[in-house]
Amino acid sequence: MNDQGNTRREFLQTSLAGAAALSLGPAVLGADDTGKGLPMRPLGKTGEKVSILCLGGWHIGSVKDEKEAIKIMHAAIDEGITFFDNAWDYHDGGSETIMGKALAMDGLRKRVFLMTKNCDRDAKGTRKCLEESLKRLQTDHLDLWQFHEINYDNDPDWVFDKGGMEEALKAQKEGKVRFIGFTGHKDPHIHLKMLPKHKWDTVQMPINACDYFYRSFVHQVVPEAVKRDIAPIGMKSLGGDGRLVKAKVCTVEEALRYSLSQPIASLVSGIDSIKVLEQNVVIARNFKPLEKDEMDKFLAKVKDAAGDGRHERFKSTQLFDGPYHQAQHGLTKKDVEG
Repeated sequence: MNDQGNTRREFLQTSLAGAAALSLGPAVLGADDTGKGLPMRPLGKTGEKVSILCLGGWHIGSVKDEKEAIKIMHAAIDEGITFFDNAWDYHDGGSETIMGKALAMDGLRKRVFLMTKNCDRDAKGTRKCLEESLKRLQTDHLDLWQFHEINYDNDPDWVFDKGGMEEALKAQKEGKVRFIGFTGHKDPHIHLKMLPKHKWDTVQMPINACDYFYRSFVHQVVPEAVKRDIAPIGMKSLGGDGRLVKAKVCTVEEALRYSLSQPIASLVSGIDSIKVLEQNVVIARNFKPLEKDEMDKFLAKVKDAAGDGRHERFKSTQLFDGPYHQAQHGLTKKDVEG
């Protein structure tokens, strides 16, 4: 554990020195300037506040060296990223397992608002996902549990008709789950079908510059969620695996600043190295919402590349759906790839 502690201290010294001129700005979009760490925002009606960046579970599970993944998570907590994302199916459970190891050290679980996702729709599968996630994450409760990848038109019905929601509510009464939400990246109309079915605590969706112009969650779902006091959580700020930056649609800073300028509680960020962690922490610490003229110029810049969906194919194809969910709907590799 001394090695882990030294790594965290070294990272803090490096990143804080590199960002010496940066400071948390005034409270914006519900952010709470604590004077340390990262700005915090209210998580809807839950009474909780979460860091404006959330460490993404898929990317942390993709780090090949287990010790390095743990170092990244420990450094993230020290830097103020205290909202952690995961899902039962990420890397066949590997993401939850490595995150559980990281949070079991030095009592760090107590410092983190921990979220993972349920991939099943029926009662038996839902309970299985819950118990396996708790075991892997080495915890007796989840702060937030979300139904994962509500991507198919019949998913909202399945969650309730097959018993998944009833089992989730039982888990909540048992104290194993504090708050319940759902996620999806396919089509706003599926989210809009799901929203009135329950008094959800959170809803997770793509929030990026291209989304503004194409099958837009920020236009269609966010206002409805806010009206219902359901906390919107953003994801895919770079279009998924950095696509928007690779295609030179925008820079990382522009992408994060745009997403954080929306009325979301937090933005799930894929962080798979200390370098990416430091970069994103500095952007979040220095965050100021885009002024109207800045927003107008930015949107004009990305409009042509955004409007036809070329950078958000996770909305228009099933290629980017998780394999577990493809199989759940009876889709073979041939079906998905056409």
